[in-house]
Amino acid sequence: MSNPQTPQNKDRSLEQALTNKIIDDYFEDSESWLRAILRMCIFSLAYIDGESVFIVECPNQAVAKRLSRKTYPFRGMIYFLTDNFEGSDRTLFCYHDDNKGTWRCFDTKTHSWKSLKNLQSSIMPKDYP
Repeated sequence: MSNPQTPQNKDRSLEQALTNKIIDDYFEDSESWLRAILRMCIFSLAYIDGESVFIVECPNQAVAKRLSRKTYPFRGMIYFLTDNFEGSDRTLFCYHDDNKGTWRCFDTKTHSWKSLKNLQSSIMPKDYP
């Protein structure tokens, strides 16, 4: 995941290319407005609180809030990316709050917003695929 102190112009072309590939493959039948919004985001996988989590790093609060109201297209994303049948459907829609220096994330597991200091993965278990 990106570091909030990293300049926005830092080359994230590989991350963006992978995100676009996921959008093209997984969201090909979704509404065009959803695909357009997702192309402004960066996707990643993390391991948080003992489970796999799909993270959508949004460019701002408005995008994160809009996506947080339409979570059903993200069900099954962990399985799609990892083939892990045990994977959760948990997704975090996050944006960086520059004023507080934290990430604000909508968690589909709790259906609530939370603050995180960073979006780095916790230590992965040894048996993680």
